[in-house]
Amino acid sequence: MLSATPVNNRLADLRNQIAFATEGDDTALIDHGIGSIDATTRLAQKQFNRWLDLDDAERTPSRLIEMLGFDYFTLLDLLTIARSRRHIEKYYGTAETGRFPERLKPINIKADVDRAGAFPAIAQINLEIRRLNLASYAPLRYVLPHKQEAYDRKYSTQVKGGTGFFRQVDREESLIHLLRVNVLKRMESAVPSFALTVQRQLRDVEATLARIEAQAEDLEEIDVTIDDLDLDDPAFDSLVVGRKVKVLLKDVDLVRWKQDLIEDRNRLATLVSAAQQVDAARDAKLIALHEVIAHKCRHPINPGNRKVIVFTAFADTARYLYEQLAPWAKATLGVDAALVTGAGSNQTALPRLRKDLASILTAFAPRSKERPDDLAGEGDLDLLIATDCISEGQNLQDCDWLINYDIHWNPVRIIQRFGRIDRLGSPNERIQLVNFWPNMELEEYINLEQRVSGRMVLLDISATGEENLIEQQSGNPMNDLEYRRKQLLKLQDAVIDLEDLSTGVSIADLTLTDFRIDLAEYLRANPGVLETLPLGTMAVTTSADAEIPPGIVFCLRAEGAAVAAATRAFEPGYPLAPHYLVHVGDDGAVLLPFTQAKQILDRLKRLCVGRDLPDAAACARFDKATGQGEDMRYAQRLLAAAVASVVGKTEERAVASLFTPGGTHALAGEFAGMDDFEVVAFLVILPETAT
Repeated sequence: MLSATPVNNRLADLRNQIAFATEGDDTALIDHGIGSIDATTRLAQKQFNRWLDLDDAERTPSRLIEMLGFDYFTLLDLLTIARSRRHIEKYYGTAETGRFPERLKPINIKADVDRAGAFPAIAQINLEIRRLNLASYAPLRYVLPHKQEAYDRKYSTQVKGGTGFFRQVDREESLIHLLRVNVLKRMESAVPSFALTVQRQLRDVEATLARIEAQAEDLEEIDVTIDDLDLDDPAFDSLVVGRKVKVLLKDVDLVRWKQDLIEDRNRLATLVSAAQQVDAARDAKLIALHEVIAHKCRHPINPGNRKVIVFTAFADTARYLYEQLAPWAKATLGVDAALVTGAGSNQTALPRLRKDLASILTAFAPRSKERPDDLAGEGDLDLLIATDCISEGQNLQDCDWLINYDIHWNPVRIIQRFGRIDRLGSPNERIQLVNFWPNMELEEYINLEQRVSGRMVLLDISATGEENLIEQQSGNPMNDLEYRRKQLLKLQDAVIDLEDLSTGVSIADLTLTDFRIDLAEYLRANPGVLETLPLGTMAVTTSADAEIPPGIVFCLRAEGAAVAAATRAFEPGYPLAPHYLVHVGDDGAVLLPFTQAKQILDRLKRLCVGRDLPDAAACARFDKATGQGEDMRYAQRLLAAAVASVVGKTEERAVASLFTPGGTHALAGEFAGMDDFEVVAFLVILPETAT
């Protein structure tokens, strides 16, 4: 199973994927030390929530690994294989696979809405949106007080094991907040898209008013309650309103509801009238898009490459852009365009090309999609307008220029969109991201969204397996708006990776799969070599990388009763037990403890990849410093720190005998057995130049 989904604010996606892979069997991994998948993921989610509460500086992948616990680490290690761009560049190299393209600094465009300047400012539109009651979508809001209990019984959802209820009326209010945000987002996307949304809401209001007017005179004669009503019986359709949630008209305060509906009708009609005045000739944002595409095609950043992808969050906007851009691009630039929305309304300017997704994407990216020669006659597309239906899982690196016509609510989606062209082995030397932003300061726009969303009560079926009522309040530093603000500010200056998001974690941070594959390949190529290596095998290398300070990386192995004693010293389930990796700096400080095995292995690979022969100069420096190995006090001091970090002690111990096979009594009294630890191997890391 393949997934590009990162861990962002919850572990629910990972938990669900694990359940899918194990067919819901909670004990499927019991033979691997995972007694309960559900219990392991519940505990991990609690720790993840604690991690989210940390300050930004502390909320790092390494800190999360320490907090999650080894059982969860083992769970992911058993079931996942993960790669990230940074990981491949650092530890694999790209000589054989091809390189990643250079990311140019994003181009940020803040276009006006109306070229004539007559359309109200976004802040004023936002004020009108906030004033909308959206009463047609909240009939329970108007249920008479003495009737509300019956509706609570019928529609409320039990939470927290039946100790509480999530009322449908609260769910409706949450929907209203989301609808307001959606209207504002449509406004940011394109005025025609905004107009269509508001028109649909206006039609819903008028339909609700018509239903009320049609039945108003007969309601008093109807003797039926919501508990008695058969909602599937079409005979009762004229007596109720609502789609999934039905409300008897006679149970509603019709006077108050009609007042709010009429107010909505008037406000929506005003918004529709204003939006319809902004046609394509007055659409300043569309005109700016024309200019960007024309400049790109006439001045490509890679020789001969005229391909452009335009992403939008809304199908309405995508269709509008295609209608306006396709004829113009063909006539002005000689470029053929296509539209992909995932809703069965794909379009293409190539008459011989089929309109299914695969055909369109193959014509747009024939190299990446490995188009057969016999299909070349269908023609090539150079302009692709799409929604997020293709923001994941598509190789479109024939293209080198991607435009976000609107900014998605989730910053991760912006990165995923760019990932369609930012791919390993791209034929392009460089790639460009273009972002269209609202014509105001980002902070101001985020604040608008925050005000329009207000206080939202959401039902969160969280990855802990428990139903939690979460109230997201304006000003909460951990809510989605605050998260989005920080990440969008970053995206204005540079294209960032998923692992660069301050609250994002790549699965690559949590698994050892790469190293297991490396080990398996080495064993196949060199049978019997590792098994015959003596204990205490060492190597010496140098590092000019500031991220890998000088020191020693130790691989220790607990022996005999020390295994049980070490298990008591920390959480069971450590994936490398009874082996423990520790990186100790020159000054004796533990740079990476055994809990950071993944990071230590990453450093080892980064230091050693491509170095198949011993570093004679580094070995000579080490031999000189230690008197040909006679004076190992430096190594002993660092080893003492490594052992202490494993068993949880802070004082130095006499561990010189650990450098000889057979173990030691250096930690006598700490463990029950005769043998404690052995040094399996160690890597000495020297500065690149002698000091």
